[in-house]
Amino acid sequence: MHEYSIVTSLIEQIEQLARDNNANEIIKVKIKVGVLSGVEPQLLATAFETFKLDGICHNAELDMNIQPLVIHCRHCDTETELTERNIVCPTCHGTDTHVMDGEQMMLMQLEMNTP
Repeated sequence: MHEYSIVTSLIEQIEQLARDNNANEIIKVKIKVGVLSGVEPQLLATAFETFKLDGICHNAELDMNIQPLVIHCRHCDTETELTERNIVCPTCHGTDTHVMDGEQMMLMQLEMNTP
C-alpha cells in the first residue's frame, strides 16, 4: 500500500513547515487529491489517522478535496471535467486529449498553532 509512504512524506513536509513557522501543533491539513493521482482517498485517510499519532499532527484533521480530472480534447476543442478515470472525450469520443488537472496530490493549506 503506497499510501503509507505518501503519508510519511506528507507528514515529514508538514513537520518541516511547522518548524519553519515555529508551530507547536497542527490543527488542520488540507490536501488536493486528483482522480488520476493513483492515490486511494480512503486508504490515505486511514494511513494519515495511523501515522499522525506520534507527532505534531496528533490532533490534526485531514481535509481532502478530490480534484476532478480536467481534460482538453484537441479534436473538438472541448474542455471537460470528469469524476472517473477516463481520458476519452465525452463530447466527440476522441482520444486525442490532454490532461489539464487531476493528476497530482498536493498539500494546499495548514492550520497551525504557534506558542
